[in-house]
Amino acid sequence: MFENINKVHFVGIGGVSMSGLAEIMHTEGFIVSGSDANSNFLTNKLKNLGIKVFENQVYENVADDIDMLIYTVAVKENNPEILAAKNKNIKIIDRAELLGAIMRRFKYPISISGTHGKTTTTSMLSEILLEMDVNPTIAVGGILNSIGSNFHIGDKDYFVVESCEYYDSFLKLHPYIGIILNVEKDHTDYFKDISQIQNSFNQFAKNIDENGYLIINKNILGFEKIISGVSCNIVTFGGEDADFSINNLTYKNGLPSFDVNYKGSTLKNVILSVPGNHNIQNALASLATIHSLELPLEDAVNHLQGFKTPNRRFQFKGEFNNIKIIDDYAHHPTEIQETLSAVKKQSYNKIFSVFQPHTYTRTKAFLNEFVDSFEDADVVVLLDIYAAREKDTGLVSSKNLVELMEQKGKDVIYANSFEDAEKFLLENCSSGDVIITMGAGDVYLIGEHILSR
Repeated sequence: MFENINKVHFVGIGGVSMSGLAEIMHTEGFIVSGSDANSNFLTNKLKNLGIKVFENQVYENVADDIDMLIYTVAVKENNPEILAAKNKNIKIIDRAELLGAIMRRFKYPISISGTHGKTTTTSMLSEILLEMDVNPTIAVGGILNSIGSNFHIGDKDYFVVESCEYYDSFLKLHPYIGIILNVEKDHTDYFKDISQIQNSFNQFAKNIDENGYLIINKNILGFEKIISGVSCNIVTFGGEDADFSINNLTYKNGLPSFDVNYKGSTLKNVILSVPGNHNIQNALASLATIHSLELPLEDAVNHLQGFKTPNRRFQFKGEFNNIKIIDDYAHHPTEIQETLSAVKKQSYNKIFSVFQPHTYTRTKAFLNEFVDSFEDADVVVLLDIYAAREKDTGLVSSKNLVELMEQKGKDVIYANSFEDAEKFLLENCSSGDVIITMGAGDVYLIGEHILSR
């Protein structure tokens, strides 16, 4: 792929994944440029490295001497920079293809996949490896607290990568270790049904090096289908009869403590610093990976206990008038349910959940599931749908969710602006309550604005 390649251009260079790939290409000696419609701290970081970043996307950004242009699936075919590259016969590849090629340069590429928990587990495993001084290269979909970035360039042995199933982009990766955390219906604008999703994860598992390892949750619906025809080693976690399991689970102040078992033998007690049953599973997946890499498991357990979630994953933002504010990226019904369950275990007076649905297709596909997922919230504040890559077809709105919740007796209000949501929270929250902003859009700004008052 890199033969006769000197200058590369990234369309959407300010994205979490794209900015990291741009940095690694720059470090490898390529001349890198890129564009993004919005300036952010990631584009500023790239500029400080000497990378040319255009704050618009126009035909003229793609110079004649560019050798390769990289884009993401979010970029449309009529993008002016894509058109420029086509007219100039410049090689065009997508982000996942580039990532797959870079991963091949490492001894142990590790790919974390699943419908939920990818960012947290990638961060968890990365933090363990960093603490163990093996200096991994890291590409994660969030900001890792210990490095203050979404990307870390380390040595050429370990490369830890968060990989997404959307548009089957993860099928362009060929890891030594592939992790499948869970498989559920999602991305309904691409996948037609759960069977198609399971087929994609099965192909992902088949792409793992035959001498490598598939680390997979044994409780996944369609488990046998997903592992069918897989030639690599298979290590399971989650269920009682899995290779890695837990017992003696207890909670203190909402934080889980449990014993880790490997094939029936107790290894060590773990006390997590992050709440939620989902994080127990994330921890098991991380420990199973460490064990498969033949690294010291006891050291990993010790480092795991100090793990703090990355930004926007059950992130404590601050408090005012003894009211705590937490932010979480949850935007799928299962994620919402797990997150609110974790909040419930922390014994607040009232839980105010501020939810911004993400994309019209997801909201329409999971309308009834969203209604049921807020069971542990005392009050729900619903904002308008965050469109992201989509256009409003008029088929669904947040008001549909409000009506369905009201029919089930839920205490819910519709806020047609961030200002209205903030006003409601300030007038109705009391000492000992918690506000949790939820969604993959910009809902976190509400909590930040309240705290800045």
